[in-house]
This record gives sequence, structure tokens and C-alpha cells, in this order.
Amino acid sequence: MRNRKSDKITLIVCSLLLTICLLFPSTAKAADDEGGKFNASEMIFGHIGDSYEWHFTNIGDKPIAIPLPIIVYSHERGEWFFFSSSRVVEGETYNGFYIAKDGNYSGKLVEKGASGEEVRPLDISLTKNACALLINSLLLIILVLWCARWYKKKDKTSDAPKGFVGFMEMMVSMVYEDIIKANIPVHVQRYAPYLLCAFFFIFLNNLIGLIPGSANLTGNIAITLVLAFCTFLMVNLFANKEYWKEIFWADVPLWMKPVMAVVEFLGIFTKPIALMIRLFANIMAGHAALLALVSVIFITFSISSVLGGMMTPLTVLFCIFLDFLEVLVAFIQAYVFTMLSAVFIGLSQAHHHEEHN
Repeated sequence: MRNRKSDKITLIVCSLLLTICLLFPSTAKAADDEGGKFNASEMIFGHIGDSYEWHFTNIGDKPIAIPLPIIVYSHERGEWFFFSSSRVVEGETYNGFYIAKDGNYSGKLVEKGASGEEVRPLDISLTKNACALLINSLLLIILVLWCARWYKKKDKTSDAPKGFVGFMEMMVSMVYEDIIKANIPVHVQRYAPYLLCAFFFIFLNNLIGLIPGSANLTGNIAITLVLAFCTFLMVNLFANKEYWKEIFWADVPLWMKPVMAVVEFLGIFTKPIALMIRLFANIMAGHAALLALVSVIFITFSISSVLGGMMTPLTVLFCIFLDFLEVLVAFIQAYVFTMLSAVFIGLSQAHHHEEHN
């Protein structure tokens, strides 16, 4: 038992050291490019943001990255262009396209307009986050089908599932019984597939986002916007008459009905917005906090080697603690998003007590 615990601790420490090792070459190169001055904000937002290549680290001056396909339509020239991101990631221009370094389109692919200004083409490129979305979604499908295959093959005399299948059964039961059935009074089977899918999608992407070199998918507001919009559709498309009556003609004094109608109508939109911002902000803040702690090592070394040597062990300990915390946050954020979605859906299906009697 002690060996298992020590192995887990060793694995966590090695993972953190791997994170620092992956970050060190790129951050050191950024410092060299700026005359030895380390830019923490550039490093943090560079790692948690989207990009046209999947960058891992640098070995010397050579970046270790996977170029991704760029697919754009030029409004200026009226044609489509397909090429590799390796042609433009180093500040080069290809077919009139380049990545803007500053301005409103910083980090985005642009071209020159008729009057020389930077304009955005129609960009449907396969960026880092888009690739991560496809890969993680495929991984989730494989995991679910793997569990379904076990249940398909088992017979009545089979024991309870163990290992990963047992873990998945426990998680599904927890989400279904404690979140979905506890908050949705009727038509549970209608909403269970979406809520289970949302929980495992968020949880899986939160965990994968902690792996060094992976994409910060749930820390991207576009992803959380789509998830919140799906909940918005589930709430309002399948709502009963009582739900709409409580919004536009609530049981309040007559003079308050117009005021409450406006407040309740705005609530239709503020609920999914809260879902979107809560998930995005918590995941992005966690990644930024971990990267900020790693930045302390480079900042202190840029001041003094002695100070850097003293701060590094303390920073590593804090990073280990934050890694533990981020694993917990990965589960909590998936749980909270699913629970609030179930609560909002349940409110749209509620009935008066006298209707049940």
C-alpha cells in the first residue's frame, strides 16, 4: 500500500517537473528575444490561448510543434486557400496571409485590404482547440462504447464491473440519481442523455487540459458558450405552459406583473450566460494560476541565481498542491454545470402542488 502511494506521489512530481521542462525552453527563448527580460503575461496567455499550430516546447532554437491546416476564404480575392500553418507561424507571409502581431486581430490570420489595412478572411482553419475538440470527443466516444461493449457481452451470472467500467458505472449512477432525477420532476429519460454527455465531456476535457502540452479547451469561452446554448435550448424548447405562465404572468399583484415579466424574461438569458462564464472563468483561472507559479521560477532566476534556487523548491511544492486542487476543480466544475443545467430544466417542467394532489 505504501509503495502504491509513493508511486502516485512520484508520478505527480514527475508530471509537474515535465510541465516545467516543457515550459522552460519556450519561456527562456522568449526572454532571450526580449533581451533577457521575462514576459510572464505573454507566456501565460500564449499557453492557454488558441493557435494555428500545436506547440509543445523548444529544443534550442528549434520549436517542437505540429503544424495544422489553414482553411480561409479571401473576400478581397474571392477564392479559397488551403495551406499548412508552418508557412506563417514564424512571422512569414504566404499568399498574402500572415498572423497579426498586434492590434484588433492579434494572433489571427489576416491579409491586406485594398487600402492597405489589415482585414480578416473567412477563417475555418483547424486550430489547436478545434483539433483538441475532435480528439477528445473521439476519445469520449471510444470510452463510452468500451463500457457499452462490456455490458453487451456480460450475462446474468457476471459479477459487478470492476476497474474502469466499474468507475464509469459509479459516475453514471451518481450523475443520474443525485443530479438528474433529484432535480427534474418529469420526463427524466428525455434529458438524461444530454446531461450525462455534458458532464463527461466537461470532466474529460478538464482532466486532459491538465496534461502538459494539451489544449485549454474548457477554458475557451467559445466552447462554454456552445454548452450553455445547448442547455438554453433544452430549457426553453421543452418547457411546459406553467413555465411560460410564471414568466409572463406570474402570481404577483397586478401592478407588479409587467415588472416581473421583464425580470423573468431577462432571466431566460442570464441563466445560460452564468453557466458559460462560471465554467470558462474557473478553468482558465486555474490554468493561469499554475502558469503564474511556474513563472515565478523564471522571474526569480532573472533577478538572481541564488534567489531562483531558493524559490524553485517552494514553487514546485505550491504547484503540486495546485495540481491536486485542479483535479478536484475539474470534477467540481463538471458537477456544477450539470447540476445547474438540471435545475434550470427542472424549473421549466415544474407544476403547481395542487396539480399533483
